[in-house]
Amino acid sequence: MHTLGFEAIGTQWSLSTASPLDPGTRAAVADVVESYDRTYSRFRSDSTVARMAEAAGSFILPASAVPLLRLFDSLWQITGGAVNPLVGRSLEVLGYDAGYSFLPSGPPAPAASWTDTVSWSTDGRGTVLTTAAEVTFDIGAAGKGQLVDLVSEVLETAGHREYVVDAGSDLRHAGAAPLRVALEHPYDTKRAIGVLTLSDRALCASAVNRRQWGDGLHHVLDARTGSPVDTVAATWVLAADAMTADGLATALFFAEPQELSGTFSFDYVRMFTDGRADYSPAMAGVLFP
Repeated sequence: MHTLGFEAIGTQWSLSTASPLDPGTRAAVADVVESYDRTYSRFRSDSTVARMAEAAGSFILPASAVPLLRLFDSLWQITGGAVNPLVGRSLEVLGYDAGYSFLPSGPPAPAASWTDTVSWSTDGRGTVLTTAAEVTFDIGAAGKGQLVDLVSEVLETAGHREYVVDAGSDLRHAGAAPLRVALEHPYDTKRAIGVLTLSDRALCASAVNRRQWGDGLHHVLDARTGSPVDTVAATWVLAADAMTADGLATALFFAEPQELSGTFSFDYVRMFTDGRADYSPAMAGVLFP
């Protein structure tokens, strides 16, 4: 396999393909990543999301917004508001702000109501998102997974049928040769709690040991309270696409799997902070005894 590595949206990426990427495909990948970051990043001042934080208004979003917003609409509803892209303000209050201060400025603050504050529609101009107040949009619950899907589409369009797109904890695989993936222990990154085989699907993980900056402070917040979760330690989800897998990996911190399975098709492993784990039937045998 040929591998291209680069850093984007705050994580290390690796694209492995059966044949090397030509210059045009490399440029297309870079364009997709840059465009996505310029739209959705809350860490850069020239993004569309940065303008949302300055004042209420209507904002035209790219075609990628439709599946992303539909997913957030579903997750908001199923989790009773725990998953909410307006959680960005709550993260800022706890110190995970655009300047990476990692200094809390106040007690945990609930996010604004998704359905009361934001509406969106599609028409001939594209997708228009309208906000009733200035908001700090954070699509971290599913955005990295969607970007993995968009990069995969670039590879598919260029004729690649065997590849692995690896964006840290989010993976998408295609091809005849399956990939063995270790599930990192959330409390000891040198250990794995199990190993699974990834084949023509996406695998996304979320864990409280990632993006920690203080005692009990990490990036997985319950948007209803603005506080970091403390019951679930890590989740892994297999789904047909990475955006869905990523979103469900976050949702499993707040919702029971059966609540999500009525809407989504997926397999999962979930590890709790007391060391227990549960998993879907297809994942039996994945975990070490």
